[in-house]
Amino acid sequence: MAEPITYLEAIRQGLWEEMERDRRVFMLGEDIGVYGGAFKVTKGFLEKFGKERIIDTPIAESGIVGAAIGASLMGLRPVAEMQFIDFIACAFNQITNFAAKSRWRYGAGVPIVIRGPAGGGVRGGPFHSQNPEMYFVHTPGLKVVAPGTTYDAKGMIKAAVRDEDPVIYLEHKYLYRLPRIKEVLPEEDYTVPIGKAAVRREGTDISLITYGSMQLHCLDAAEALDKEGVSAEVIDLRTLLPLDADAIEATAKKTGKVLIVHEDTRTGGIAGEVTSLINERAFEYLDGPVLRVTSPDAPVPYSAALEDFFLPNTQKVMDAARKLAAY
Repeated sequence: MAEPITYLEAIRQGLWEEMERDRRVFMLGEDIGVYGGAFKVTKGFLEKFGKERIIDTPIAESGIVGAAIGASLMGLRPVAEMQFIDFIACAFNQITNFAAKSRWRYGAGVPIVIRGPAGGGVRGGPFHSQNPEMYFVHTPGLKVVAPGTTYDAKGMIKAAVRDEDPVIYLEHKYLYRLPRIKEVLPEEDYTVPIGKAAVRREGTDISLITYGSMQLHCLDAAEALDKEGVSAEVIDLRTLLPLDADAIEATAKKTGKVLIVHEDTRTGGIAGEVTSLINERAFEYLDGPVLRVTSPDAPVPYSAALEDFFLPNTQKVMDAARKLAAY
């Protein structure tokens, strides 16, 4: 009988299966070979697939992504690892000015996956805990995914590898080995479609729209609110680009009250885009303002106490939900 596995193991399984399925898939990044990756996602890959498909690189993110783009144009399916997703900024030009625009400029798809650990909660400080999604959500030609469950972690990495265009795959490091989200996964091959949100909890009074690790706080808040007589629906976006506009519209029309929760900082976060979408599609159905719970506009602190203060949590979600429910 299959055993429940972690979010990290699900990513590892997905990558392993894709490399077995398609010999064009290969991986490159810092310490992914001999060391097995900073978090051990690629442990054992070098022994199984060899040094031609598991390539340790210098500390040069621009070079990693540039090499991946070139290989993809030669017919391969590269998966580039950012040791911490924060350092994807070093490859910003390669991603936004070349990979994202190639299909639009001359019809050449760039089927690469750029994956790496994102988010806070592990005391990593300002250079190892960031949420860089919105730099890329603003770039047409990219896809940006952020799985929040073990099932999705595997299904979405497999879907990303098979996609014909560049995908930014944000894996939340706080979830890597979290016992709470261990799952028994299907033995058969499966993918999770990019661009589709999921209803994690049905509700009728208020909608909590979120993604990544924040859905755990939203689910906990929904459970507590239920005891207070407030029925909360929890929507997991899963993909930030493209957004599942139909799912957002449907939940807004259903409950009439929407609270958006994300770990990313406030100004320019996805909450602003979701709010505009609701205003355009479901304004007449609203019974209160669209509210948001986010991190403040500041770098992620090193101090444990300050990081706990900085990040959204269940109590912050509940406080905002009660305020909205009272309208």
